[in-house]
Amino acid sequence: MARDLAAPPRGPVVVPEAVAALAGADAVTPVWRNTLGGLTFRLSGDRGDRYVKWVPAGTPELDPGAEADRLAWAGRYARVPRVLDRGADAAGSWLVTAALPGRSAVDPSWPAHPETAVRAIGTGLRALHDALPVADCPFSWSAADRIARLSPAGRADVGGEPPVDRLVVCHGDACAPNTLVADDGTSAGHVDLGSLGAADRWADLAVASMSLGWNYGDGYEPLFFAAYGIAPDAERIDFYRRLWDAA
Repeated sequence: MARDLAAPPRGPVVVPEAVAALAGADAVTPVWRNTLGGLTFRLSGDRGDRYVKWVPAGTPELDPGAEADRLAWAGRYARVPRVLDRGADAAGSWLVTAALPGRSAVDPSWPAHPETAVRAIGTGLRALHDALPVADCPFSWSAADRIARLSPAGRADVGGEPPVDRLVVCHGDACAPNTLVADDGTSAGHVDLGSLGAADRWADLAVASMSLGWNYGDGYEPLFFAAYGIAPDAERIDFYRRLWDAA
């Protein structure tokens, strides 16, 4: 998601009835709030931690069902959350997943050690791209599909698509918060895969590298690209960042 679409909640959060029912006796902790109204909660209890993504009715941009389908497919090849439940009522829809080990790369413990987090983001993204079989992927996140959804003015701003460098299964939202980092500093998995699909790897690389500045400050892009194992491609980075902003 774009740089300002989601953040840890500030102030009181009303727990939707569906989330309270799913929690039962478990403790409910809000962890993310989306400006479109989506909320993510951690449920903690005797069954261990679970996470619930809840989105209000009438927000087709946020589709827990689409993410559930992608997690079920990607989970055969990579470390992503296991789907436990999904559902909907008149108020909204939700997705329940098991917790993965590790902490978000923007957990307060990691911005204090930015080099470790950045290396994990780079190596983790490369591992994801190498693990997911693009020939078998039923989902698309191609530039052509994304451009087709833009307004004429948006398409003009984005400009022409460069040739594909390497077709992979992209994360679709490879911003720093969506990499989990283990205590030893290695990548522990990925979350928030609602846009996962086949695309040029630079669609992920451009956004992942851009997000480093939002979370850690300037100067970490060279370390990220070195950890991934690729030299920066200025033309493709510029195009896919413009596409990200336009979308």
